[in-house]
Amino acid sequence: MSMVLIVFFVVYLGMMLGHLPWLKVDRASIALGGAIALLATAELTQSQALASIDFSTLGMLFGLMLISIQLELSGFYGSLSAAVTRIQASPPVLLASLTAVVGVMSAFLTNDVVAVAMTPVVLSISLQRRMNPVPFLLAIAFAANAGSVATLIGSPQNMLIGERLHLSFAGFMGYAAIPAVLSLVVVWLVLVVAYRGRWRLDRPDTAQRVDTAESTAETPRFDGWETLKGLLVLGFILYAFIFTDWNRGLVAASAGAFMLFNARFVSRTMLHRVDWDLLILFIGLFVVNGAIQDSGLPQQLVGDLKAAGFDLQHSGVLYALTAVLSDIVSNVPTVMLLLPYAGDPQAGPLIALASGLSSNLIIIGSLANIIVVDAANAKGFNISFWEFAKAGIPIALTTLLIAWVWVRYLMGMVTT
Repeated sequence: MSMVLIVFFVVYLGMMLGHLPWLKVDRASIALGGAIALLATAELTQSQALASIDFSTLGMLFGLMLISIQLELSGFYGSLSAAVTRIQASPPVLLASLTAVVGVMSAFLTNDVVAVAMTPVVLSISLQRRMNPVPFLLAIAFAANAGSVATLIGSPQNMLIGERLHLSFAGFMGYAAIPAVLSLVVVWLVLVVAYRGRWRLDRPDTAQRVDTAESTAETPRFDGWETLKGLLVLGFILYAFIFTDWNRGLVAASAGAFMLFNARFVSRTMLHRVDWDLLILFIGLFVVNGAIQDSGLPQQLVGDLKAAGFDLQHSGVLYALTAVLSDIVSNVPTVMLLLPYAGDPQAGPLIALASGLSSNLIIIGSLANIIVVDAANAKGFNISFWEFAKAGIPIALTTLLIAWVWVRYLMGMVTT
């Protein structure tokens, strides 16, 4: 048991730091190393390790990644973001359009992929139009996080929550869709206020940056047939999730595999773009968290905390703890750690909302944030920790409050 506790501590220390001291190792490798250490020291058998892995969640992740890759390679993301950014309207209207598009796309496709695909296009066109790109880039990050909470396929942790708690697709949206929409409104309002009067670029180095943006902005050429194929397959997945009881992991994995049989895109290219690190992270954390649960230590700790007046299974405590830990050890590890204590019907949606909306608090709250900030910094537009937090803190706190009030107090009034 002591070995299980040591491995668990080291793995979650790595989740918090993003690495281990003096070692060039990332979160995925840390989680995988922890799982292998438990097997090598005979703390787990191979059958126990396999039993702890949720293959349905992995299937959903893998399949939906391939659908997103299909749409990215077909030019769908780039063309859509370019069309939105080129709208001839005032900056606040343009910001509203971009926020809405990113939010909706992130609800049905992996939010990180949306950020990766749209960020360079929006940055390039903003500079070409002599607009300050920072509020538009921040809108991508904030809207991707906020929009992703609306459905069970908006983020990896939502997929995990849906599979582990056996939540229905439509039932989850009943809890999460309204907070997601209201959160997108909050994102727009905060950014409009924060960047009022700072929409244009009047600096002398703007022309040079525009030339650089024009030369480096490369997006895949739009292919109508490949885009249509990807959207039709996504529509089939949504139909299966909502109206059938088919295994969601198998449906998504089958749809993703279908995308590999392609006359235009080389399957190896598509597989290279799969986020294997995320899949490895899931596998490692499944094994490590399964081992700590089997040890009985968490159950003992929860009992001791409850006796001391801190009930981890209380929805309010679980909601607040998820929000805090998600910005410390990241979303997926937090959700895996706390899911066993989701005891009431509202717990699953609350964990999903807390883990997703709290991502807007600080830069390291989500990969989408890091993608956007790195892209801006590469062009000389430094989005510092405080620059991000000045908008992120009010957005995160306001939207977390909205989600809590909706789920705990207003949801019942609407459905009765």
